Amino acid sequence: MEGGSNNVVVNYMDSLITAAAHALATGDPLGALNRVALRDDAPALALRGIAMAQLGDLDRARELLRRAARAFSPRQEVARARCAVAEAEIALASRDLGWPAEKLDAARATLETHGDQLNAAYAGHLEVRRLLLLGHLDEVERRLAKLDPAVFPPPSRAAHELVVAGTAMRRLRTGTARAALGRAAHAAQRAGIPALMAEVESAFRVLNTPAARLISNGEEQPLLLDEVETLLRSNTLVVDACRYAVRDADTVVSLASRPVLFVLARALAEAWPGDVSRDALISFAFRTTFANESHRVRLRVEVGRLRKALSALASVSATQRGFTLTPRRADEAVVLAQPVEGRHAEVLAFLTDGEAWSTSALALALGTSQRTVQRALEALAAANKVESFGRGRARRWITTPVPGFTTILLLPSPLRDD
Repeated sequence: MEGGSNNVVVNYMDSLITAAAHALATGDPLGALNRVALRDDAPALALRGIAMAQLGDLDRARELLRRAARAFSPRQEVARARCAVAEAEIALASRDLGWPAEKLDAARATLETHGDQLNAAYAGHLEVRRLLLLGHLDEVERRLAKLDPAVFPPPSRAAHELVVAGTAMRRLRTGTARAALGRAAHAAQRAGIPALMAEVESAFRVLNTPAARLISNGEEQPLLLDEVETLLRSNTLVVDACRYAVRDADTVVSLASRPVLFVLARALAEAWPGDVSRDALISFAFRTTFANESHRVRLRVEVGRLRKALSALASVSATQRGFTLTPRRADEAVVLAQPVEGRHAEVLAFLTDGEAWSTSALALALGTSQRTVQRALEALAAANKVESFGRGRARRWITTPVPGFTTILLLPSPLRDD
């Protein structure tokens, strides 16, 4: 939890409440608890809740904040609203993306009405961070444009710049991301909160860790995120296996809903400037080692569909033994592959942020059904790539990031950089 929601207190704070709030603002939850751990009045409950959140006990934190909100009188609207903002931050930290956004909107409106502009802005900032996790980048940028980070205290300013950087990374604007992370690092140092400084350092590592593999002329090489940006802006036809699209500097064709066409496009790009035999294409596309006449007929049909889909980008021509891909405008054709390929890579990409995710939150972020996500998680667990704790609705899934690569390109993002 960051300092922006540490103001959940009432006007008549005593010295212990003031000292506890200051301790939380500087990232010292144990110091705060030393002052209010035995108290059950509303301000103390709220501060105890925030302290437990900073210590990682999110369930206990949520319970304490709800008790605090009930303990404040109906006339103490601002205090109740601040409790709602703190609870929303806990929901975000626990990846409860289904937490009612209208409750946060109501809290923000209350804070604005009563002149608490700082916490009102922080409430809006929490919603922006939720939208970023869901991949709604256009809406994130619209909302960021309405915020004035200059008025934020250092912890909130650092969090704001982390959102700016995260959005820029998904847009593949690495220069913007580095600048935002520089500002985040400065704000985190001013805040003096070790956990916040560690989060900024982790974000910097994303920029300095291979994000994809370039496959060209039968050779592979790892690419950093800024190298991916350079590639996608170059005069190269890229079959993008991270986002299942074919693109050059001017045009993007999504094949995410047409997996057979994408497999064919990738096979042809990997072989460029050579061709791929019909039997090999049948094996890749239809997952069979035995090709009969019906497979050959189906291959001709799918190649025809691929020609039509890629007509603005490339031609697909028949050769004596198979087919070849020829870019229309680009100088060459390459494949941009995931850093480590395997089934359920998109699910694993979310889990590698180090946070504990529920099945429902993953389904919401991925835009798919909970049943599909649950099957993927069970498969990953069987492969010892993820593990879970808790039971029923409290069950959460975690994993340790695989060292040596980042999964930023697998997270939701629009294909075009408009």
